[in-house]
Amino acid sequence: MKLVLASGSPRRAELLERLGLEFTVISPEVDETRRPDEPPSAYVERLARAKARAFSGPGSVVIGADTAVVHSGHILGKPAHPQEARSMLARLQDDGHEVFTGVAVAVDVEVRSLVDVAEVRMLPMTDDEIAAYVDSGEPMGKAGAYALQGRGGLYVAAVRGSPFTVIGLPIHLLARLMTQCGADLRHFNRTDPV
Repeated sequence: MKLVLASGSPRRAELLERLGLEFTVISPEVDETRRPDEPPSAYVERLARAKARAFSGPGSVVIGADTAVVHSGHILGKPAHPQEARSMLARLQDDGHEVFTGVAVAVDVEVRSLVDVAEVRMLPMTDDEIAAYVDSGEPMGKAGAYALQGRGGLYVAAVRGSPFTVIGLPIHLLARLMTQCGADLRHFNRTDPV
């Protein structure tokens, strides 16, 4: 049995590495277009399930995940260019928002999934701070244009809920989902020293 992470996110892979797991990373090609009036929780759960399903099959346990940042009822995805990143950060600074992360586990044809939500409060940021952060390149490729575990953490005042949900993989739900699918997370522990 092999463990597969169906995600191109280095942050998710790093979390699994920190858990001491042996796994393979494959980036799925999934249409991430949001359906009309689709709630954020349903959106991230649908995408997590689609990613896990994309590589499911005999002999594999596949993990899929998706994250959305929601501010004032609007989903903020990954910025397409630096100006969009600046705009997102200007919206988020000195305010609160929610982060929804869906996680799914596929074992053979069975797929189980859950969604977790965390609330994040950002510190005030000056235009110069926003510009310098965007110039660092870190906001690109991140939902909401910031990374809690990186330089973006300098601008986060508080997190209510799991920080792993904000990073993009609520690991506290992972073992539970795997057990529901008849798999044991401990089975994938690395045997070699780190």
